[in-house]
Amino acid sequence: MESADLLKLCIHTITTKPWSIEEAARNYIASGVNGITVWRDSLYGRNIRLTGQLLRESGLSVVSLCRGGFFAHKEAVQRKNALDDNRKAIDEASELGAPLIVLVCGADPAQSLEDSRSQIRDGIEALIPEASAAGVKLAIEPLHPMYADTRSAINTLAQANEMAETLNSPWVGVAVDVYHLWWDPNLEQEIHRCGKNDHLLAYHVSDWKTPTTDLLNDRGLMGEGCIPLKKIRSWVEAAGFRGFIEVEIFSSEYWKRDQNKFLMDVISAYKKYV
Repeated sequence: MESADLLKLCIHTITTKPWSIEEAARNYIASGVNGITVWRDSLYGRNIRLTGQLLRESGLSVVSLCRGGFFAHKEAVQRKNALDDNRKAIDEASELGAPLIVLVCGADPAQSLEDSRSQIRDGIEALIPEASAAGVKLAIEPLHPMYADTRSAINTLAQANEMAETLNSPWVGVAVDVYHLWWDPNLEQEIHRCGKNDHLLAYHVSDWKTPTTDLLNDRGLMGEGCIPLKKIRSWVEAAGFRGFIEVEIFSSEYWKRDQNKFLMDVISAYKKYV
């Protein structure tokens, strides 16, 4: 049975990367998409407050801003620079009217994963007062272990849950992305744990192609790979999540295609497989 709940569909601007944010907004809303997650690169050179106003006036809900994070660095000056950039991201989210920033937490292969995780925790903790003042939540996104060298030392939902629980702030939670977590044998119980703690802030979908040809830019359209999307969605909703379902696809292949046709394919795949 096809899922027809387009009201819950959100698309990340990175999914249709060749489009400007204005093109994305126009085409998303014309196609029945109701939510947009904005990647920071799409805001360069723009008045962010006016851009947020444009998105809302078009009928779109601004779901989140991507991305903050990259807290982990062996050198103190780089950690400070990362905090400064995250403070800038909080300001941008506030101006845009985004209630949430997704955190890709970072890692440094020159140090242990334990050191990187400690720096991530300290970095997020340092941002909580500013996030609270701005009314912007921070979502820790665990990434697949293949990214543990440089992109994130948070690689399981259990680790993200533990960090959110340790920080114990209403301004910190978790983003669940099926591409990064589908393989985890403890996923259902960790999603339940996340929801029970009111930490489940975002849910991202795509698919895992076999074979995958690129560790970053070969994500599949939903239904094109091996991720049990309907099953994971049932776990997320059983945990109390009622927010947008966000399509986040990095794909050199799809970025080369006609984006209007690709958008129709995204919507069709969402209805059929999510």
